Amino acid sequence: MDDRQFRNAMGKFATGVNVILTEVDGDVHGMTANAFMSVSLDPKLVVISIGERAQMLEKIKQSQKFTVNMLAADQQELSMIFAGQIKEKREVSFDRLADQPVLAGSVAQITCEVTAEHVEGDHILFIGNVTAIELAEREPLIYFSGRYRSLMEEVPTT
Repeated sequence: MDDRQFRNAMGKFATGVNVILTEVDGDVHGMTANAFMSVSLDPKLVVISIGERAQMLEKIKQSQKFTVNMLAADQQELSMIFAGQIKEKREVSFDRLADQPVLAGSVAQITCEVTAEHVEGDHILFIGNVTAIELAEREPLIYFSGRYRSLMEEVPTT
């Protein structure tokens, strides 16, 4: 199988859209990611996957902290900014949760401290111990088959 076929197959898995943030020397750094999942309930652990060539990799290694911001349906522009799809400079404001930067209006904000790193292929998996969570009742931003989507309400069965 070639790389394109693999990428196309992975794109058939509908995911939420997250922005991962970290702070180093007072500067906030971020990237859009869908490679995120919960790992454990006790202790509360999550994992993010960062490519070995991503600028964010060294920032997380330095800070040993990160936040996961699950974007709401009206936050597509933030996803595009942190994915580098919007090149011109845009002002992004950050809130704070457990003294870490988070994006206001997200469906969920999760602060984490890195407990482990694992090299897997061309990515590093960061295991994060969850230190704080903030939730909002909003519709999530979804990504499927290379496009942003919205979550439709379930149709009742008769």
